[in-house]
Amino acid sequence: MTKTDPTDLPHASADGEVDLPLSEEGEWAALDIELTGGPATPAEAPLVMPEQDFRARPPHGPDSGWPSLRTIAARLIAFGGAAAIAWYGLQQMMQVFGDNVTYLQLVLLVLFAITFTWVGFSFTSMIAGFLAPRLTTPTTQNDAKVAVIMPVYHEDAAATAGLLAALARDLYRVGMADRTEIFVLSDSRQPGSVFEEMIAISRLRDISPVPIWYRRRRSNKGRKAGNVAEFVMRWGGRYDQMVVLDADSVMGASTIKALSARMNADPAVGLIQTMPMLVGGQTIFARLTQFAGRIYGPAIARGVAAWSGDSGNFWGHNAIIRVKAFAQCCGLPELPGKPPFGGTILSHDFVEAALLRRAGWKVRLDHDLRESFEGSPPTLLDMAVRERRWAQGNLQHSRLLFSRGFAWISRAHFVIGMLGFLMSPIWLAMILVGLALSANVLLSRPDYFPQTYQLFPEWPTFDPVRMLWLFVAAMSFLLVPKFIGIFRAWLRPLAKNSGGKGRLMASALFEITLSALIAPVQMLIQTRQIYEILRGRDSGWEAQVRAGQMPPWKVVLRRHKLHVTLGLGTLLVLAVFSPGQLVWLSPILAGLILSPVTSRWSASPVFGRWARLHGLLVTPEERDAPEILTAANALDYRIAGSLPRDGLAAMGRDPAMQARVASLLRAGAPVGPAAARLDAISAEAKLAHAATQAEALSFLTESEKLAMLENRMLVDVFAKLPK
Repeated sequence: MTKTDPTDLPHASADGEVDLPLSEEGEWAALDIELTGGPATPAEAPLVMPEQDFRARPPHGPDSGWPSLRTIAARLIAFGGAAAIAWYGLQQMMQVFGDNVTYLQLVLLVLFAITFTWVGFSFTSMIAGFLAPRLTTPTTQNDAKVAVIMPVYHEDAAATAGLLAALARDLYRVGMADRTEIFVLSDSRQPGSVFEEMIAISRLRDISPVPIWYRRRRSNKGRKAGNVAEFVMRWGGRYDQMVVLDADSVMGASTIKALSARMNADPAVGLIQTMPMLVGGQTIFARLTQFAGRIYGPAIARGVAAWSGDSGNFWGHNAIIRVKAFAQCCGLPELPGKPPFGGTILSHDFVEAALLRRAGWKVRLDHDLRESFEGSPPTLLDMAVRERRWAQGNLQHSRLLFSRGFAWISRAHFVIGMLGFLMSPIWLAMILVGLALSANVLLSRPDYFPQTYQLFPEWPTFDPVRMLWLFVAAMSFLLVPKFIGIFRAWLRPLAKNSGGKGRLMASALFEITLSALIAPVQMLIQTRQIYEILRGRDSGWEAQVRAGQMPPWKVVLRRHKLHVTLGLGTLLVLAVFSPGQLVWLSPILAGLILSPVTSRWSASPVFGRWARLHGLLVTPEERDAPEILTAANALDYRIAGSLPRDGLAAMGRDPAMQARVASLLRAGAPVGPAAARLDAISAEAKLAHAATQAEALSFLTESEKLAMLENRMLVDVFAKLPK
């Protein structure tokens, strides 16, 4: 791939900023230079990436030393505070039941202790954020070579290319074009998706002032982790650092520049994670999620950063990684046994962070960098699909929890990830045991004189006032962190940029109410997911849903019929036998009974626009969109307009499109054994016997079409057929 001649572009100023001139069409003139003619990938620079043995000694890395006193204090607040809350809650609950604890009460006691500890930790973790360190960006010389990599799998090609095009010109603006390259790592397998992907990346190469490389794997071994590992093993020696993005995420070039400088200044840093802000939500559900992340997220991130210290976590994207450290430590093996607990490690990011840390590399969450963005699932049902895979990946970590050499904070990240999904069945079990206790009291005949010669009766003990205060405490631990986030926003321009303090509070109350209705449904969905995983059902690997639509009534009624039935059944039983219980369970029952309505209407872009029009769930990024997001949307439309409307048939009619595909393919005859090229061989035979391009496409199977797109010679043969 040929690079833009720097003499043809505006020069950077002393501070590294570049002011690119606009053409009459509003595009930067420098972006119209043709770059299509070069190879799809650069010369390989292999890097050894050994497969890790979780039972062996870790590889030797830097000596990062002991945690700071600030980090130790934050851990005492977060974990010590949660332990104190757990002990207090347990003692109070034991006094609620008295001395003669029954079996059901003992079960409820254990479930309550776990739940109370969990909500307590969410509170103490945020409080620990007051000890988060102040972070600065060094201004020393930095010449680290950076790769921005984006793994893709059946994504919206135009949207992906638009994000990268906006990032490329932003990188040029801040003076990083001479040491940054962008790599699109495709795992796509559907011919239509691959074709659109190739055309979109080709158009991206036309308009980018930064080198754009494209590689598509024929084997999806290891899924996303394997995709990244293959890149490191083939081209890792070419780069010092790599920034990992998802197909719907992007970071501003100034943030990438700051991350690179921070990593370069400390040779012991192996990974720096940013706190991505959710953007682009159109439905109520997506806007609800992004509002919560924007208002409460920074305070939560500060807490996690404070107690994690140099033993932070990795969320799989929007982070910068030292390539040599990653290659040294993060070669992931296949776990023995079958999925869901064996096979490919799904939540690989947690494991990679733990592997880096056990070798001595620092893993940090830098909470202060704001130009880090990602999309969010558009609907509750789409979120459930994503969570199914996340749940399996996090439960998989139970096999790695006691691996040799992991830092105890890394193990804590594993446990927190697992509990994030296990709390749903625990919460459900606590509700069911509570109902069973009530039923036992209502339906059984009490025996106050269990001994024949007993003078005084044994009255059952239950302290409703103490129980009420425990409930209030649990709700406080859930809600106080949110109000801390709101108060923190009030003290900053965040409130004004979100529509003012009044609308911010109204949005927060709307979010709390709707989240309360959604929570019981998510509880049952996640409980079912855990049940399926424990039964041995694998999640598979499906493409992410980035842009959804409001599902029809028949879909939501089918998906939520069990939730409605359970809610109505419980309501009727309690109304007859124990009306007093309805006071406590009414939020849960309302969420279950209204789940079809909540699920459908929260997926409506119309209601999303209504909310935005009335200033509800508005974030600063909506009121004043960052330039990189505005540019990405504009370039998305520009690239989308050049994509074919009728798939592979367009390649035969348009020589320019054929040339674009060919520019991303290896020249020369196919290589490898014939057994590995059977689809290409059969595709060649069918093309030879086809009378027209349309007939050829009707002959070819999906795998043969894919083989044709991988072979420049077959592309030429197809294009020469009569139209």
